[in-house]
Amino acid sequence: MDRAFDNGDPGSSPTSRGYRMPAEWEPHERCIMGWPTRIRIGSVWNEHYLLAMANYAAVAHAIARFEPVLMLARPGEGAVARSYLGRDVEVIELPIDDSWLRDSGPIFVTHPDGTLAMSDFTFNSWGEKYVPFDNDAAIGERLAEHFGVERFAAPMVLEGGGITVDGEGTLITTESCLLHPSRNPGLTKDEMTQVLKDYLGVEKVIWLISGLGLDEDPDTDGHVDGVGAFVAPGRVLLHMVRDSQHPDYENLMENRRRLATTDARGRELEVIEFDRRSAPVLIGDTPIVETYINSYFANGALIVPTGGAGEDDLAALDALREIVPDHQVVGVPCPVIGYGGGGIHCITQQVPLT
Repeated sequence: MDRAFDNGDPGSSPTSRGYRMPAEWEPHERCIMGWPTRIRIGSVWNEHYLLAMANYAAVAHAIARFEPVLMLARPGEGAVARSYLGRDVEVIELPIDDSWLRDSGPIFVTHPDGTLAMSDFTFNSWGEKYVPFDNDAAIGERLAEHFGVERFAAPMVLEGGGITVDGEGTLITTESCLLHPSRNPGLTKDEMTQVLKDYLGVEKVIWLISGLGLDEDPDTDGHVDGVGAFVAPGRVLLHMVRDSQHPDYENLMENRRRLATTDARGRELEVIEFDRRSAPVLIGDTPIVETYINSYFANGALIVPTGGAGEDDLAALDALREIVPDHQVVGVPCPVIGYGGGGIHCITQQVPLT
């Protein structure tokens, strides 16, 4: 199409038009990322901003081995981004407030006829935790114009890290995030379920209780990408702990119980319990523990955050190679991204190949 436009007609949802959100392991046209910004330097990166840029560049270069990467940089910061990224990564300048494109960016959906569109959910900075966020809230409109695709404005707050889909009709999310009063206080759980079905082309929504313990994830209130992800149709990788005294034990056991169900195709879900986390790495005086599940499926590869120290990383990468044997598993040491509040999945957003 020649130009992007909003489709706010509630009777013309992406699902009613035949669109769906593909699984992350389906082929990508490219990956979109956002360059770390100085706008929140006082509360997020602190004195580690240079390391944050180096970590983002390392992730971008790892992904660029398998698919094109488009990096969004704030106006005036494109030259700095290019100095880190070289010619391997395309950089464009667009107004952004922060650098977590999984959450602020739109979700791309595809049609059987090969048309690409986007479902653009409302972004309110994880419950208005960080301001300003007006540019991040508008990034979907700007990217719709950049790509020239139809934009469906979804009537609900949702961050992309709050969901995982199998591409065959099943979506997993968490109550701790979507039911948080800072997200959608005017919507019931059933109403949110219907919006997810209408705008992402899914048929069944499975609600876990939470992501990791909220003391570990105060920013997102428990995104599912901190605790679980589809790795194939009918297969879910789920973070677990074995110690019954661990503060997350009960929540994670409840998540496990809720996954004892079938997917949209009627298959019993195979749950792969994954109890590995990296050894703590100090960023300043702050110990950072990487959650390996917060990874990104690139074309033919799984890009995994590591702490960059100890045998834990090597063991986790080997375990993931057994779980996704048809993908090259690539570890990228990026503990400063963890220091900022996320992982590799949090800073990436796929554009499906149509």
